[in-house]
Amino acid sequence: MQFDGAKIEEQGVTFAIAVVKPHILSSPNKEKIRMWFTSFFGNIPIVLVAQNSRGNFTYYGRHDIVNFLANINPARIPWKRYTTN
Repeated sequence: MQFDGAKIEEQGVTFAIAVVKPHILSSPNKEKIRMWFTSFFGNIPIVLVAQNSRGNFTYYGRHDIVNFLANINPARIPWKRYTTN
């Protein structure tokens, strides 16, 4: 499986972002999915992000990190493609 994401350290906080399909953010399983990415990135906060058809980003996760991400240009995020087994 491949996914796009980023591991970031900002203002002394290390966290990860994982890109998911938009329907995941309205799924009752979104917390389980977020926890799966925690097992991939380690024990750091994980934020899920989805992009809609208009290019707008929606974030789900820890509120302080979500608020931070919502106020920056997504082009500033060091996106990377990850491969899992």
